[in-house]
Amino acid sequence: MHRYRSHTCGALRESDIGTEVRLSGWCHRIRDHGGVLFIDLRDHYGLTQVVADPDSPAFKVAETLRAEWVVRIDGKVRARPEGTDNADLPTGQVEIYIKEIEVLGPAGELPMPVFGDQEYPEETRLKYRFLDLRRDKLHQNIMVRGRVIDSIRRRMKEQGFFEFQTPILTASSPEGARDYLVPSRIHPGKFYALPQAPQQFKQLIMVSGFDRYFQIAPCFRDEDARADRSPGEFYQLDLEMSFVTQQDVFDAVEPVMRGVFEEFANGKPVTPKFPLIPYAEALRKYGTDKPDLRNPVGMQNVSEAFRSSGFKIFANMLAADPKAEVWAIPAPTGGNRAFCDRINAWAQHEGQPGLGYIFWREGEEGGAGPLAKNIGPERTKQIADQLGLGVGDAVFFIAGKPQQFVKFAGPARTKVGEELGLVKKDRFDFCWIVDFPMFEWNEEEKKIDFSHNPFSMPNMEVDEFLKLDPAADQDKLLSINAIQYDIVCNGVELSSGAIRNHRPDVMKKAFAIAGYGEDVLEAKFGGMLRALSLGAPPHGGIAPGIDRIVMLLCGEENLREVVLFPMNQRAEDLLMGAPSEVTAKQLRELHIRLNLPDKK
Repeated sequence: MHRYRSHTCGALRESDIGTEVRLSGWCHRIRDHGGVLFIDLRDHYGLTQVVADPDSPAFKVAETLRAEWVVRIDGKVRARPEGTDNADLPTGQVEIYIKEIEVLGPAGELPMPVFGDQEYPEETRLKYRFLDLRRDKLHQNIMVRGRVIDSIRRRMKEQGFFEFQTPILTASSPEGARDYLVPSRIHPGKFYALPQAPQQFKQLIMVSGFDRYFQIAPCFRDEDARADRSPGEFYQLDLEMSFVTQQDVFDAVEPVMRGVFEEFANGKPVTPKFPLIPYAEALRKYGTDKPDLRNPVGMQNVSEAFRSSGFKIFANMLAADPKAEVWAIPAPTGGNRAFCDRINAWAQHEGQPGLGYIFWREGEEGGAGPLAKNIGPERTKQIADQLGLGVGDAVFFIAGKPQQFVKFAGPARTKVGEELGLVKKDRFDFCWIVDFPMFEWNEEEKKIDFSHNPFSMPNMEVDEFLKLDPAADQDKLLSINAIQYDIVCNGVELSSGAIRNHRPDVMKKAFAIAGYGEDVLEAKFGGMLRALSLGAPPHGGIAPGIDRIVMLLCGEENLREVVLFPMNQRAEDLLMGAPSEVTAKQLRELHIRLNLPDKK
């Protein structure tokens, strides 16, 4: 028999009754029932109940065992007594009568128990992450993560993508976040950087003549933590394709995303065909470019119902500023004053003056509430007809310049949908957000600037773009869309992507429009510019976040529940003690002298 086990703790069934076996694992739970000891023995594969009574030769050793001790047990498989079987456990029909116990690894007093799903402080969970990972839910999340990555790899290869690895030590790049820098010992005063993403490398792979690249890529960004973003590092499905349009990228990526979610959704519906929602429409309808489509509430512009109306606050606002609008947030089934007042109070708590509202109830023509009385039944009916509302429903209003109130409108829509129970939780609703604006007006600097990704191709003919005059064609420039797109699922942005700007002349023109000279472009992106000038194919790609995909599939709201060894909110690894101080000798070898801030 094997030194440690003949079976795993999840393997034994009724067919094994009468067999002499050997198991090794952790003492998950120990119960004393009138002098008979029941031990749930756990390993990676499952649980098996093992039993010792005073007649067992191993009873004295069994009495010394404590939670999370690692033991080997030898014994005989037998059927559980009638009425004590456990249908929720694969091994629940059998138990092992212990003949011998060997303690392989005793455990001291536990800082947190493994048995049960109690909540413990994050600091404790991260410091003793190896204990946390023994807990069933977290353990299963990590296994799901591995299977999701396997599924993604298989699906990508089936579509003709080939996996490459790109450098981890590279040059510092002026991207969206701070770089993690690595000092060079043999080049004093110079530094490598950990890649924020393999963006430039994957484009260079296309320029090198390869066609369909992907990797499960580690990315490193020195930025603050959020629930949906890990500090320090994260992983993404990084991919790039040559000679493709935006639709080609969608046709390649969508089946992978849909297939993975269908595989791991446990029967929850997944969007059969991802809708394409223009960026401007997403903001107007949902108040965000990351809409949760499980929420059926959609906002609409109802400015005309208030123009020259008796509700002077809105009417005067619309008359004074041609850019002002009034948006409506419909609230189906929310037609009572208590609900309307509660949402209004929430808005005030969020720093808003409040939310005007109208609600409709039986036998009251024209709607109820002060605002309804100000605009009259005809305009109230106009709003109800436009939004498809009636008795038992309500509507809330936000007014002003949309670019100023849109950041509140999105959360307000979410609040209404959640409070009324309209959000269909048990499903995965995907969409593509497309047609992102290429440029925007920078009010502080009084100039045109890039709106999102400066390296996306403009969605217009190249010759027409090159002829644009930044001084004379300002309105036209601000209307240009980039060939850029996001995947969003249940209100979570999984990734951004684009058809890349592969033309040096177009890139130079785009940066010139945003006020950056060729010297800036050469200094920061000279290598990429040279590569593109020596024959670059049209190419594009995207990079869905692995951590966020797994977080959604596991039903978690925090990435730390699907990452093996995450950092805390302060980017500290409490388990390994990183970041840590280094020795004076190490600093001398790197030609580094510390200039620490004064301690307060």
